Amino acid sequence: MAGFEVAGRRFRTEADYKAALRDQAKIDKIKSQVNMEQPGEVITLYTDMQAGAYRFETAVGNDFDDEIYELAQEFKRQGYDKDSILPTGRKAAKKKAAVKGAGRSKKGSAGGKGNEDGDGERASVSLDAYDKKMRKVILDELKKREKRRKLMIVLCSAVAAASFIYFGVYFYFADRTEADYANLASLKGNASLAVGTTPTVTIHYTDEEDIELEVLEEYQTLYNKNKSLIGWLKIDDTNIDYPVMQTVNNEYYLDHNYSQEYDKNGSIFLDKDCDVVHRNTNLIIYGHHMKSGKMFGNLNKYSSEDYCKKHSTIQFDTIYEKGTYEVMYVFRSRIYNEDEIVFKYYQFLDAASEKEFISNMQEMAALALYDTGVTASYGDELLTLSTCDSSETDGRFVVVAKRIQ
Repeated sequence: MAGFEVAGRRFRTEADYKAALRDQAKIDKIKSQVNMEQPGEVITLYTDMQAGAYRFETAVGNDFDDEIYELAQEFKRQGYDKDSILPTGRKAAKKKAAVKGAGRSKKGSAGGKGNEDGDGERASVSLDAYDKKMRKVILDELKKREKRRKLMIVLCSAVAAASFIYFGVYFYFADRTEADYANLASLKGNASLAVGTTPTVTIHYTDEEDIELEVLEEYQTLYNKNKSLIGWLKIDDTNIDYPVMQTVNNEYYLDHNYSQEYDKNGSIFLDKDCDVVHRNTNLIIYGHHMKSGKMFGNLNKYSSEDYCKKHSTIQFDTIYEKGTYEVMYVFRSRIYNEDEIVFKYYQFLDAASEKEFISNMQEMAALALYDTGVTASYGDELLTLSTCDSSETDGRFVVVAKRIQ
């Protein structure tokens, strides 16, 4: 893995690594042509990048893009534009020394006050010292600067207000989500609150096959409140203790909670193509990586082998039966283009043969961050937990476990 590192970024495949090297070479060339100390050159570079003059392929390029954006914005905040030029390096030092020397010379001349003080700093000059035309130019420039200053204040105030609103909404949803799921956890196992008779579910697979299943007593109250409930996921000594939802698409529960209200935390949900009755080889459960730690916000703690050893078992109950799983693989991946020929963990739901199953296990083992010592055989039931990962574009952090009871 160390050989696939560029500019502090690690890349999983050789193709991504080579793309990062191309980005780094392009960045080095840009830096050799642009003086990063010159506001005008940086702002011009930023404008060109926004216009698509430079294209990057990886996170290395994205980092450079962010760097130029922040530098250009800082120069703009200081009042510079694309035509601004500042003295740099030795020229700047020589100019500063010349200014100080001129100040001392003029102040020391007989009867002459000069136009600088004893520190070599330029003294203020009255506007009356200039002719009418020059005064107009100076006043116009001062008015422009004042307008820019006021506009900047307005924009900064707007950004600050928007930020306060954003964080207010964010923490509102976070607090509401925490309270809601604490309440749901209290309902789990409280069958006395279930309305009417024991709920049963009839699943119509074909015209000839109807399966009628009884919901476990522990989940009857919750199922009666929302028929999209398919199970419950829990990892001891973590915040992961949530109902698992499933519907006909993989979009709805990205931004809706168990109560079917809009919620940017979303819900933990089972892939729409998974079947907990006619069991798939692999059940895939998704959840947002929230900065607050909600949902799968702490799933990436499994990147630590020590953490994995302390949290090696996962409890996933469907509404029909209980299940315990042992962590087998932990790895990072990403969402690939459809035409890319590469292992795509999110498409692995069923293995049609033992050969296909072994192939998938080998792919995951090759991606694994460490060896857990746990393996699986054809016929074993798997569980995959998936969330977003910021290490690369469309990155994903994945934990795969094998059912042990």
